[in-house]
Amino acid sequence: MNLKNKTIAFLGAGNMAEALIRGLLAAKIVPAAQIIAHDIRTDRLEELRKTFGIRTGKPEADIIILAVKPQQMNAALSDIKPAGLFISIAAGITTAQIEKELGGRPRVIRAMPNTPALVGAGAAAIAAGKFALLDDLASAETILQAVGTVVRVEEKDLDAVTALSGSGPAYIFLVAEALIAAGIAEGLAPVIAQRLAFQTVLGAALLLLEGKDGPVELRRKVTSPGGTTEAAVEVLLAQKLPEIFVEAVTAAAKRSRQLAGQ
Repeated sequence: MNLKNKTIAFLGAGNMAEALIRGLLAAKIVPAAQIIAHDIRTDRLEELRKTFGIRTGKPEADIIILAVKPQQMNAALSDIKPAGLFISIAAGITTAQIEKELGGRPRVIRAMPNTPALVGAGAAAIAAGKFALLDDLASAETILQAVGTVVRVEEKDLDAVTALSGSGPAYIFLVAEALIAAGIAEGLAPVIAQRLAFQTVLGAALLLLEGKDGPVELRRKVTSPGGTTEAAVEVLLAQKLPEIFVEAVTAAAKRSRQLAGQ
């Protein structure tokens, strides 16, 4: 979707808003003059203005990205005119809630990005509200693709998305933390254990993204019969690691539904 003639406003100027601004400019989706940021923190707005050359002020634009904290959403929407496209990245706030608060027939897209968007490697899912158009989905896709990959889902699936990719980076960080501790326990210097663990996580992810083999086949190829990897994997399977991850994602999805009042 070509957005070069569109203005994009951010209601809320936190880390995710900054990541999207950086991505939009790096990908040349819109020029800085067509990006507006609004936040109650004037020092934060000045920082973004100096860094990116964007405008600051009232969030009046063709596309408004709702990047405020969930508990601030209703208050933030009270001063907004229901015109143009709204893209919400606030966790747990449904499109129906936003539509009701805005009134009329607002076009709303709900998105669930994750923190790797901060380094241009995010994973996001988007879902359309009742009045959103196909072009609106395409516009949201274009914006979020500036900081990673995007998939389209039904809104009912966003709790599962939140549990998998939204919370997912924390699971990987925990794995990295455990690998470092294990390496240190085996005698490695902390800096060496950390460097090897980080690169291992990155390398494994790149092999997965290459797409030639899925995770099952990749694991089979690296697990030689009677070898060191097999000894380690047997321990992980005996401890029911796959089941633990299923339980973790299920718990996160349940909590997401609770926070949304479902």
